[in-house]
Amino acid sequence: MKIGMLTWGSHGDIRPFLALADGLQAAGHEVHLVIYCLQAGVYEAVRSAQGAKITVHTLALSAEEAEQVGHAAYQIRDPMKQIAALLRMAFAPAEDAMFASARRLGAESDLLIGHYFVHPLQIAAEHAGLPYVSVLLTHAAVPSDHQHPLGLRVLGKPGNRLLWWLTRTVLTRTLRHYPDRLRKQLGMPPLRDLVSEVWVSRDLALVAVSPQICARQPDWPDSIQVCGFLDRPNCELEGALPASLSSFLGAGEAPVYMTLGSWMPADLPGQTEALRLLTEAARLAGSRAIIQCHNWEACGFQSDLQILYIASAPHQQIFPHCCAVLHHGGAGTTQSATLAGVPSLVIAHISEQEHWGRELRRLGIAGKPFKRRSVSPARLAAQIRRLRGTPAMTVRAQAIAQAMKHEDGVAEAVRQIGLRWSAPAGANIVTAREHAS
Repeated sequence: MKIGMLTWGSHGDIRPFLALADGLQAAGHEVHLVIYCLQAGVYEAVRSAQGAKITVHTLALSAEEAEQVGHAAYQIRDPMKQIAALLRMAFAPAEDAMFASARRLGAESDLLIGHYFVHPLQIAAEHAGLPYVSVLLTHAAVPSDHQHPLGLRVLGKPGNRLLWWLTRTVLTRTLRHYPDRLRKQLGMPPLRDLVSEVWVSRDLALVAVSPQICARQPDWPDSIQVCGFLDRPNCELEGALPASLSSFLGAGEAPVYMTLGSWMPADLPGQTEALRLLTEAARLAGSRAIIQCHNWEACGFQSDLQILYIASAPHQQIFPHCCAVLHHGGAGTTQSATLAGVPSLVIAHISEQEHWGRELRRLGIAGKPFKRRSVSPARLAAQIRRLRGTPAMTVRAQAIAQAMKHEDGVAEAVRQIGLRWSAPAGANIVTAREHAS
């Protein structure tokens, strides 16, 4: 088939689609992946390992604008207002351009696959009569009577059902003006429910989360499938292991790896503040640490025998050498740390990251997640000491990692798509469109 794909966001939103594009291309499909990224100069040189076509557009935010987005997000306590602010500041400026790309993909494709947040592609698919696959990078967005929207486990199925109805109603009222504006341009009726019509595709919704973390709920229809982590091991965009790393690792006990990922502030004052938080926490805990930040030297920090500052490193190569990973609770970093068999400490900036922190705590491989707006070096240090003094947490993390190593999220995603739409060799490729109609 000819498959069009579209994603938007930071590295954690882009890397899974690079992995899936490669898997689909290797399976014999013709793939065109369009990326709208928030980081300028990062993805322009990215290449598909299997020859998929990749088009990159950059929604370049200045350091000041990026800091405003981050600060606004983690200062807002209401999750609905938080999502609305992120969409207004970081999605809406590229919405029309994404819609144009989505319609071009619709004109050239038999099947469209999109980041669950990217309503322009879902609208283009619906208007063109094409099957649409949404890829959910978190299972928090999938309703079920068996789980609470906030991860609580005390209300039972009737309470969960009521709270999901309330959550979906408020989400739709808060955000529907975005998709409805585009739908009106094409003469389409207004959206009724954001979750079931956009985020969770009725054709196929792939939950890109390890089954060790996300169990398939008994009331999910067959159109919702947990495929597993869409991983692209040692992605070239993460750089190589720095030469200083081997000597640092060999000079003492296993360190804590510290990264805020795409939520590290873009401006130097913000980076300095974040580096001070992480550095003081490591020193108070008496722990060796590797701290990831591109501009640590410009912020006035220098490596020593206890702390090594690095610009980047491939997570799958470095995480297994660490005693724990302190991170922001992004979907990719969370699953990479879990796959490495090490416990986590989560500093959540937004509600989705709080969800990942709660999930890791539920699994017994992390303590209570911190919130960026209220975390302190002393509180971080105390949790680092508790984690290092709880070997059972590491044992549990290693057991989960061993099970994850037998999973192949990309292969399962490709298989699920093939079950529904791939035609036998020599068959007319329009079968995908006929299936949709």
